[in-house]
Amino acid sequence: MHIKSPCLNLLALALCIVMSPLQSQAAERKKVNISFPTAATTGALYPLGAGIANVWNNKLGYVNTRVQASNGGLQNLNLLREKEAQVSFAVSSIAYEAAHGENTFKDRAYPGLRVLTGLYYNPNQVVARADSKVDTLADFKGKRFAPGSAGGTTEGESKVHFTAAGLKYPGEMQIQRVGFTESIDLMRNRQLDGAWIMAGIPTAAVTEMCATANGKLIGMDAELIRKIQADYPWYSPFVIPAGTYDGQKTDITTTAVKMLLLTDSSLPDDLIYDLTKSLWENLDEVRKAHSVMKTVTPDMAVKDLSGLLLHPGAEKYYREVGLLK
Repeated sequence: MHIKSPCLNLLALALCIVMSPLQSQAAERKKVNISFPTAATTGALYPLGAGIANVWNNKLGYVNTRVQASNGGLQNLNLLREKEAQVSFAVSSIAYEAAHGENTFKDRAYPGLRVLTGLYYNPNQVVARADSKVDTLADFKGKRFAPGSAGGTTEGESKVHFTAAGLKYPGEMQIQRVGFTESIDLMRNRQLDGAWIMAGIPTAAVTEMCATANGKLIGMDAELIRKIQADYPWYSPFVIPAGTYDGQKTDITTTAVKMLLLTDSSLPDDLIYDLTKSLWENLDEVRKAHSVMKTVTPDMAVKDLSGLLLHPGAEKYYREVGLLK
C-alpha cells in the first residue's frame, strides 16, 4: 500500500525542513554588524561586495553586513585599521605596503591586517601597435607611450616594469599621460605606439585597440618577472590565453596583482570561519554579482597572497577543505 509522505502536508513540510549545521549554529549567535567598504559604485567591487554581503546576510542568521561605497583600497585599509570596517577589498600590492609600513603607509605599519580570501587577478596588459616594431618592453625606448592618466595606478606600474626592463622612465620614452579612451584614438590615428592598461580580461579598451587600432599584446619573459618580484613580491605571473583578443594567436605572459578580501586580526575566529565557509559554499551565488568572479576557483583563495597572513578563522576552513596542509 502506498503511503503519502507526511511532508506533503504543508505544516509537516515546514517541520521536515532541516537547517544546515552552519545556519543552525549561526541562528543561536549574538547579532554581529559588519561594515564592508568596497569602492566606487561604477566599478566591479561595489556590486561584488553587495553579492558577498547578501550571501552572508542570507546564510548566517546572526550577521548584518552593510556595504558602502568608498574611494578604494587605500581608504579601505585605513578604515580596517581604525576598526571602522570589519572586512574590505584591496589589491595585494597596497595591502603588502600597509602591512609592512611602506610608501603611503610609511611609519604606520598595520601588523593586524589579515586575509580572509584571495579572489581574482588584475593583470597588466601592455598594448603596442603592430607596426611599431615593439616586441618587448625594452623596445619601447624612444616610442610614444601612454602610461595612463597622471597620478593613476598604471603610471606606477609602467615605471616599475620599464625600469626593470632597463629603460630610464620616463626619460627614454615619449610619455603622453592620457586615459584609455584617448589612448585608443591616438593609436588608431598612429599618434601613439603603445599603452598600459590594468584590468581583468577581457577588457573593453584592449579589445578595441586590438580590433580597430592594429594593436597587439606585449609579453614579459620569466627573467624579467623574477627581477620585478625580487623588489615587489606582490606580483604574480599571469597568462592571457590565446584568442582572448583579436589576432592574439599565442598565450601572453604578464604580471598581475591579486584582489584580496581582508579583515583585522581582532575579529573572532569563529566569525571569520563562518564568513569564509559561507562565501565559498555559495560561490555560484557570488559569481552572479559580477562577471569578474567567473574565473575564480577555490584554490585561488590561498595562492599569491604576497606573504600576507591569513586570519586563523579563514585558515581553519582552508585546512578543513584541504587547500592548506
